[in-house]
Amino acid sequence: MPSAEGRPRTLYDKVFQDHIVDERLDGTILLYIDRHLVHEVTSPQAFEGLKAAGRKVRRPDCTLATTDHNVPTSSRKNLKNIETFVEEEDSKLQCMTLEDNVKDFGITYFGLGDKRQGIVHIIGPEQGFTLPGTTVVCGDSHTSTHGAFGSLAFGIGTSEVEHVLATQTLITKRSKNMRIQVDGELAPGVSSKDIILHAIGQIGTAGGTGAVIEYCGSAIEALSMEARMSICNMSIEGGARAGMVAPDEITFEYLRGRPLAPKYRSDEWNRAISYWKSLKSDPGAKYDIDVFIDAKDITPTVTWGTSPEDVVPITGNVPDPETFPTAEKQEAGRRMLEYMGLTAGTPMEDIVLDKVFIGSCTNARIEDLRAAAAVVKGRKVAPNIRRAMIVPGSGLVKERAEAEGLDKTFVEAGFEWREAGCSMCLGMNPDILSPKERCASTSNRNFEGRQGAGGRTHLVSPVTAAACAIVGKLTDVRKLSDRNATPRKASPPPMEVKPHVDEQVESDDDEREMIGDQPQDNSPHTNTMAPHTSAGLPKFTVFKGIAAPMDRANVDTDAIIPKQFLKTIKRTGLGSALFFALRFNPDGSEKPDFVLNQEPYRKSKILIVTGPNFGCGSSREHAPWALLDFGIKCVIAPSYADIFFNNTFKNGMLPIAITNKADLDAIAAEAYAGKEIEVDLPNQVIRDGSGKHICRFDVEEFRKHCLVNGLDDIGLTMQMEEKINAFEKKMTQNTPWLDGSGYLKRGKSGKLAAKAVPVPKTNRGEEVKEPLEW
Repeated sequence: MPSAEGRPRTLYDKVFQDHIVDERLDGTILLYIDRHLVHEVTSPQAFEGLKAAGRKVRRPDCTLATTDHNVPTSSRKNLKNIETFVEEEDSKLQCMTLEDNVKDFGITYFGLGDKRQGIVHIIGPEQGFTLPGTTVVCGDSHTSTHGAFGSLAFGIGTSEVEHVLATQTLITKRSKNMRIQVDGELAPGVSSKDIILHAIGQIGTAGGTGAVIEYCGSAIEALSMEARMSICNMSIEGGARAGMVAPDEITFEYLRGRPLAPKYRSDEWNRAISYWKSLKSDPGAKYDIDVFIDAKDITPTVTWGTSPEDVVPITGNVPDPETFPTAEKQEAGRRMLEYMGLTAGTPMEDIVLDKVFIGSCTNARIEDLRAAAAVVKGRKVAPNIRRAMIVPGSGLVKERAEAEGLDKTFVEAGFEWREAGCSMCLGMNPDILSPKERCASTSNRNFEGRQGAGGRTHLVSPVTAAACAIVGKLTDVRKLSDRNATPRKASPPPMEVKPHVDEQVESDDDEREMIGDQPQDNSPHTNTMAPHTSAGLPKFTVFKGIAAPMDRANVDTDAIIPKQFLKTIKRTGLGSALFFALRFNPDGSEKPDFVLNQEPYRKSKILIVTGPNFGCGSSREHAPWALLDFGIKCVIAPSYADIFFNNTFKNGMLPIAITNKADLDAIAAEAYAGKEIEVDLPNQVIRDGSGKHICRFDVEEFRKHCLVNGLDDIGLTMQMEEKINAFEKKMTQNTPWLDGSGYLKRGKSGKLAAKAVPVPKTNRGEEVKEPLEW
């Protein structure tokens, strides 16, 4: 419905407005969070902060945890516990720390011994934890996946993970509205992955910065929920804060019977449906940015460079950087071709591959596996493919696929059939590329070193990846056969949904507890806020130091700190890994031409970046931690990725956007001369080392107030406990299905209401006449 003032509202406007706890005159908003997903990489420091401050998790019933990034995807037949199963010490420490934390704080946890375990953005929708009209956050940038349900879902940094755990809220501001409308019918062989790659190719990796994208149009409406999730998943790769699709009958049918959705045909279900049907943009609603795409213009698409915006049709050629419009883009293009080992003009279908990966939170759902299996059935993986991997997104996806015989199809063709996890998407586990190995991947990022140091990634759809494995090169799936239509309709949901665990722990309570399958909770359903006396952050007033110049655009978080250094449970000690691939050769020696390896920049306190979109990529807070640990407390650039920009403030750092080129050039000139820069935050002025005025800069008043006074966001929020309590009371009355249900609900004893139960046995490959229990 339109707003009270009669102004037509977008889907984003409606969901956002329904979650405002408090709004200040400067536009600062305290937003209530309905659903919080937690994994092992971005949570240890958050829980550590809670313990140090004596705080509890406010809403354990609205929090769900799993391990996914670090876990091996090898057989779990002999799994006893994390400690003996995960071999890498740093990965093991993160996983064991999460198990300790979920037990200490009473959070529902899907461990490796539980078939519900899987990639965090696959298990949320699978369980019905993700619902239309909710706010969903996770310490992971691809949280935008959940927006396919008409939820406002976005990635957050570790400081914000701690903030949500403690207060169930976030401090934020409104985003812009952006619409990507795709009309028409997709051609055979073209999938939702091709839609989003095509769209990012049009808008660029910064095209959605500061915005929430709503995807609409007849082509989007025809997609299944799983296909919509793939599109929303990669919204962050277009720079957007989130992506959303209005819920409809396909959405409702998907949710029917899932454990954490309202019980089908109950009063709660009927009330929920009534509310969910209102979640669509009003006629005449205004968008700040509009993009229109004709579905017939979308073909099977592949990336050629080291950014998701570097796309061409699979039938196209490697572009020539010399034809790019600016000198900066030309130089960036040359760098990408050198890294990727490609020559301009080479037909994409002539590029020989080493590995193929089908998996990730983008494309590891049952429909993705069905589509890929349809392509490979009766065929064999090409001899030059060293490794072809199928990694289901969850234990339940794996089980469903095995019941349909998909595993046999893949194994007979020469694929590896793996256990659930993030796997080769980001190479934080044993599944990685070796230097210069080339991979066709269904994942979401092709940054330098993303799948392994020196590895070369081409992003493709599941059917294209399957075809690539068979041919041994990048391949147009349409040339193989007509067996490549992408599923359009929603998968039938299970009629009855029960949690269950691996057979090895279904009867042994001690074994189950050792694996951490279901930690006991001694806390009440809703925890009250503990008294807090915060030491706050160091005050940021006038900051002066050597400024290091960096002439690069789209510096991503993997470049700031590669993922192999993220396996830590502390916020400190990351400075030595800052810009690791740029600073060091493979043998560990310094690269003398990199600025931070030169005098006087080895002790730089300020970073001057002349290219736009600094900090694009992950929501992981390790990037600002690495900068801060090195000694850099202020970054000056033309523009930033939203999440990185926000994360810096949470750590007492100041990111300054200077959009005037003359001003930025003047600052950079001082840096290139090896001189100091002075940043005066109270007066919002940048001066040279002698105190001469260079330019002014803008900063939001609330953020400035917090930095200048060294204020702690959580401490500030806890002063608003009465408003949060009042909001929760209203929410329970209006949307009771959002208070934890099923096995997330605690009894009076504080323990989980339901234990995991075993799954019924089925013969692999046997026809499934009834929907499987999830």
